[in-house]
Amino acid sequence: MGRLAVLCFGLASAAACVPRERSEKRQVPAATAGAAQRPSAEQDPPVQPPAAEDPALDGPYDDDFDRAELGPAWRSTSPVWRISEGRLCGQNARNHPVWLARRLPINASVEFQASSFSSEGDIKAEYWGDGRSAATGQSYTDATSYLTIFGGWQNRFHVLARIDEHAPDRQEIKLTAGGADFQRSTVVPQRVYQFAVERRDGRTVRWRVDGVEILAYPDAQPLFGLGHEHFGFNDWQVRVCFDKLHVTPLQD
Repeated sequence: MGRLAVLCFGLASAAACVPRERSEKRQVPAATAGAAQRPSAEQDPPVQPPAAEDPALDGPYDDDFDRAELGPAWRSTSPVWRISEGRLCGQNARNHPVWLARRLPINASVEFQASSFSSEGDIKAEYWGDGRSAATGQSYTDATSYLTIFGGWQNRFHVLARIDEHAPDRQEIKLTAGGADFQRSTVVPQRVYQFAVERRDGRTVRWRVDGVEILAYPDAQPLFGLGHEHFGFNDWQVRVCFDKLHVTPLQD
């Protein structure tokens, strides 16, 4: 009996050493199991089909956000996106974008103004995505689009990526604070930048800021067609604002 008590004590002690986060993950309180929860930017979004029902752009599209509400032309995957002083702004979206509910052709030009309100920079947008999805985890490795990230990773890189912003084949530029070369300079807080991203040949995405080419991504398996027809603004944590959107379909 004494040996059994010692054995039980040893097992109980071992159980007590399991880290709390591991123990909590194994247990689901009966009161909350299966209960509906309010969606948030922290939760995985529901799986949605591509937004094929959205009207296709057959001419230029402009939005200056000079109104009070976002309106039906946009589809937000997070409540953080809203109109503020004539601009579309968001903070702590955690890779839950706001999508334009219009379908891009294979070749198009997308222009807009963008500002970051943080020394961390991190101005992000998506091109030729599915128009509905958002990150399903902490790391955004499951996008449906090409991504431009201006001053990402605490203002250390400009990045043009396909699907996975951490992918080894992403195009990137390492930045230098206060450098004379605009292409390699860090993002200046509250400065208004003019972005232009386009695809003219059906496969190469080119990105310019203030008229300077930042990066290009030639894609042997280009994203287009069902599931890859939408543009969206995105954000991780910093406050960002966008304005003066101008989208132009280009000849195939």
